[in-house]
Amino acid sequence: MTDSTGSPQHDDPDNSRRTYRRASAQLLEMLVCPVTHATLKYDVETQELVSNRARLAYPIRDGIPIMLVEEARILDD
Repeated sequence: MTDSTGSPQHDDPDNSRRTYRRASAQLLEMLVCPVTHATLKYDVETQELVSNRARLAYPIRDGIPIMLVEEARILDD
């Protein structure tokens, strides 16, 4: 495959990772708590999206946020 100048096009894994992270961050910003419609905080350690207002933590499984209340973990005080 070549680019517009006719030079061979090489896959840049670092660029692909940056693009993926940027897209993932943008998608996470669009998600809101289905109960309160408040913004969510991403917890890297637990791989959950946390709604402080609803006191719920929604799991992320295989990179997919599970935004079902019945799947959420209730946060302790």
